[in-house]
Formats: sequence, structure tokens, C-alpha cells
Amino acid sequence: WKPPSRSRRGWRFPTTTTTTRLLLATSTVGSCRALNVVILTGTTRTDGPPRPIVGPRVATLVQNALERRGNIVTAVLDPLQDDYRLPLLEKPEFAYARRQVPAPLANMQRLLQEADAYVAITPEYNHAPSPGLLNTLNHFGSSTFSFKPSAIVSYSQGQWGGTRAALALRPILSELGCLPVSAMIHIPKAHEVLAADGTTTTTTTVVNNNNNNNEGEDVVPTTTTTTNPTPEWDAYMDRCWAQLEWWGTAARHHRAQVDPWDKSPALQTSPSQRNAPKLK
Repeated sequence: WKPPSRSRRGWRFPTTTTTTRLLLATSTVGSCRALNVVILTGTTRTDGPPRPIVGPRVATLVQNALERRGNIVTAVLDPLQDDYRLPLLEKPEFAYARRQVPAPLANMQRLLQEADAYVAITPEYNHAPSPGLLNTLNHFGSSTFSFKPSAIVSYSQGQWGGTRAALALRPILSELGCLPVSAMIHIPKAHEVLAADGTTTTTTTVVNNNNNNNEGEDVVPTTTTTTNPTPEWDAYMDRCWAQLEWWGTAARHHRAQVDPWDKSPALQTSPSQRNAPKLK
């Protein structure tokens, strides 16, 4: 048998025999953790307050955690990077004739199309997801994202960890077809939780009174600060990653056996295609 080819509508099989499909299903993924994952970030601020800018720290944390579990992060779509910097939405990728899609959009669409799963990272702006993240998502249609899972990571420098933004992001990802897993990751006080290199830490400050001073001199206290890794964060995040891997593996196996676009074709002309039939 020959490996299947992939089109915009999913996997195409050279044959449809049961043996071929079983071989493909068992050979496509050796481990439920071997997923190709695209991370989408939303931080576009370059200065504060609040300071520091913690978005890159969160992205590093997420990438390291996914790779630690054996996944492959194929891209981190950061709207501040030149390769992924998109203008405010004027014309989405799917609105172009195929030969006229701008190169940056075409490259991003390819990365998203080939992914097995997505992780969307958002800060919270006015109880809502990041405009930068939404701008990236809105440049692509559901035919790019559908039939794959996603996970949501939110953060803030306050006590809520971006939970309201995360909840607002769930219906958006659902409409794009990459249903978010139930477990979400929220990082409150991210500037304290995350070190500059993206590791989770706890900081302990101890004030020492210096009693070895010369007689008659004032006692000058000294401060010692120690930073320690916190493995508890790995355990907290692993619940979300385990769900993403389970659904991502299941979806990839099933796409290898059944073309998801056969009974649920992508909309090609206008949103009215999804309308209910008119009453006569």
C-alpha cells in the first residue's frame, strides 16, 4: 500500500480496504504523545505597566511542557514576530484565490493545517481574549482548524489568571472546529510565578539582622532571596496536556480512516450555506 496524500479536505486513501486502513491507523502514531502542536500567542504589548511583559514567559513554559511530554511544537505563532505579524484583518486567507495568497498567510495556513492540535495562549484585556490572538485566528477559516482539539492557557498579573478571557475564547475555538478540551490552564500573578526563562518558581525572602556589627553602630538588616522550582505546576498542567494528547491522537487516527469532510464539507461560497431550509 502507498501512504495517503492529504488535501485541504483531509486524508485521501489510494485504496479503501480494511487491511489498508488498519495498517495506516496503527502506523501513523506510535505514541499518544507524539503530536504536532502549533502554539498561538496573543501578547502584542512591548511595554507596561504592568511590567514585566510575561507573554513570552508563558509561551516558553507551554512549549517546554509539551516537548517534555514528547510532543513536537512545529511553530509558535507570535504576532510580534515578523514571520507571523499580520495586519488588522482586511482579507482572510480563505478569501484569496489560491495562487494569490500572500506568502506569510500561506505559510501560516500550512503550519496550522498540518498540526494535530493547538494551544491558544491569551492574556486578559477587559475580561476578553487578546485582540492580537483573535486577529490571527480570524485570518483563517474552520477548514484549517476543524476536526482537531485545542487547549487554552490564560494568564494575568492579578489573582484571576485570565479565566474570563479563557471562557470567552472557548466558543471562538469551537466555531473554528478545534474544540477546546475541558481542562484549562490559568496562571494568576504570572510575573511572580514565572521566571524570565519560563520556569515556574517560588521566591522566598528572608531578612537577617546582622548582629556582628561594631559596638555603637546601627544594625543593618540584610535580605536574602532564593528562587526554587515548583514541580506542582507540572502536575497542574499535565491534566490539560493529557486531554489534548488523548483527543489529538484519537482524531488523527480517525482522520486516517474516515475523511471528515465527506459528510461535513467546508463552506465554499457564503455563510448562508449553513442556514436551515426555508419553510414553504
